Amino acid sequence: MPELPEVEVVRRGLVDHVVGRTVERARLTGVRVARRHVAGPEDLAARVTGAKVVAADRRGKYLWMVLQPPHDDPQALVVHLGMSGQLLVEAAGAPPEKHLHATFDLADGGTQLRFVDQRTFGGLALAPLRPDRYAVPGAHGHGIPEPVVHIAPDPLEPAFDRAATVRRIKARDSEVKRVLLDQGVVSGVGNIYADEALWRAGVHGSRSGSALTRPAIGRLLDHAAEVMREALDQGGTSFDALYVNVNGASGYFDRALAVYGQTGRPCPRCGTTVVRQEFMNRSSHFCPRCQPRPRRHRAG
Repeated sequence: MPELPEVEVVRRGLVDHVVGRTVERARLTGVRVARRHVAGPEDLAARVTGAKVVAADRRGKYLWMVLQPPHDDPQALVVHLGMSGQLLVEAAGAPPEKHLHATFDLADGGTQLRFVDQRTFGGLALAPLRPDRYAVPGAHGHGIPEPVVHIAPDPLEPAFDRAATVRRIKARDSEVKRVLLDQGVVSGVGNIYADEALWRAGVHGSRSGSALTRPAIGRLLDHAAEVMREALDQGGTSFDALYVNVNGASGYFDRALAVYGQTGRPCPRCGTTVVRQEFMNRSSHFCPRCQPRPRRHRAG
């Protein structure tokens, strides 16, 4: 599943190629692509036709375009990328992709925005915009889509409050990796970047948030932001051909990963073999020497 840097790469592509343009026509194929839009695909297509794309925004791994219809209030077209969703900007005459589910003809240029999704876990939905309770005072913004209002800011956005996030993590007795993945505490830190940040901080993911000092939590959050910025600079992390930006180019940050997906390989810092363990129906990767497991106290 695309993580924050990958979603940000797509958002930037939308800013460069789609924002400021008007949707002349929209076509959705099948019902799954609009299953989160209660009124159905025909309603979604009709409501976006004629609307101008005025912004492309993101919080964590949530992505949306702000649309301004000719005679209505702005609304958000929320894009769920799922496991394999792609937004591609292509010439209108380009052959359709095998798994093409939505096409938006854009004015002034003969190009289309296409939503392609091989595994069909993604989709599109229109949602009203609500005031953002995390908005930075004085900052320009269009609000936040209703389905995203409960999501905390991510470490790369201006609304992120590092000190408040440290306090939230310190107050949790849960495993710190589990807390990092809680989108209500801090958004955008997915499994890949959680493992990488924990390795950089020398913290085992099964340590509880409350057992860490506030400075240690702060450093962990800083490492999470650092590793995501590095991935963003390189176009995101790609493990197969499914993740691409709007121009079809894959990221390559996977070449720089220290522990995630590196089971059996030497730790880049100390040479100890990286190990993998099951975690929340996923995997955790860590160095047993750099990230020692917490000691378990026996009762009695």
